Amino acid sequence: MKPDITSDTQHPDWLGKPYYSLDYYLKQTFGEKIYRLSLDGGFSCPNRDGTLGTRGCSFCSAGGSGDFAADRSRSVTEQLCEAKSRIAAKTNARHFIAYFQAYTNTYADISYLRTVFSESLLPEEIVALSIATRVDCLPDEVLALLCELRDTFHKPVWIELGIQSTFNASLRHVRSGFTYADCEQAIRRLHHAGIPVIAHLILGLPGETQAQMLQSIMHVCRLPIAGLKLQLLHILKDTDLAAEYKCAPFPVFSEEAYCQFIVTCIEHIPSHIVLHRITGDGPKRLLIAPLWSGNKKHVLNRIHAIFRERDTWQGKYSTL
Repeated sequence: MKPDITSDTQHPDWLGKPYYSLDYYLKQTFGEKIYRLSLDGGFSCPNRDGTLGTRGCSFCSAGGSGDFAADRSRSVTEQLCEAKSRIAAKTNARHFIAYFQAYTNTYADISYLRTVFSESLLPEEIVALSIATRVDCLPDEVLALLCELRDTFHKPVWIELGIQSTFNASLRHVRSGFTYADCEQAIRRLHHAGIPVIAHLILGLPGETQAQMLQSIMHVCRLPIAGLKLQLLHILKDTDLAAEYKCAPFPVFSEEAYCQFIVTCIEHIPSHIVLHRITGDGPKRLLIAPLWSGNKKHVLNRIHAIFRERDTWQGKYSTL
């Protein structure tokens, strides 16, 4: 659904926000606030099991970037029930997205994928399925399964792709195991299959300039994506990136610099792209830097204040 643009000099109506947030999209699509339930399907990763490597991407935590996900020793149904109970204790939530977050969630036998994803979609209160994965773990049979799940359960199925950067030097630096050409191909194949793509980019990778980060955003926005996650780089304990940072510290964003820069980025993102994340908050027990990012509410408040100060909004300077 495209936002209502009232004039060339007034930003679209996103219920008071200066950007097209995931919360706004979900309320417009489902008529109410929808909550995500982070699940762990017990998956691995080709960058950890020896297929491509054993240590994973250098920024990735031991939890496979799913540090807020549920306990993988529990069944999917048990994880859903426990996660719903936690949210119900604080909200009046009625409907949810099943979100497979940790590791690479299409990296398994197709029969296992069908079982766990179907189990997550069975409850009536689950209105969509979101699957985080790598660009090199989407064979044709997985694409066919995603379409099968969508058509069988009549619920949206999204893929979240960890692209991180469009610069191959950066991808090699963080040991991703794929190239940007692989990313482009995966996005186009998913789009052709009718599966919405949410692209993940990391802002602040070692050696990248702000100009390069913005260039990555612009490159990805030219592709057929439905949503974008902009993730501030978090340096987490017990990662190879943390060891690199300790031995040869590289610059990290200050709070004000990041908040100003993310607003600039959003100004250049087309207004039809849903922003699923604009900062992120790593687990505080693991966070080494930047420590200011642990106060997510404060950071978001500052970002919104800058939008007001600059009288700007998503897409104001987009040429796409």
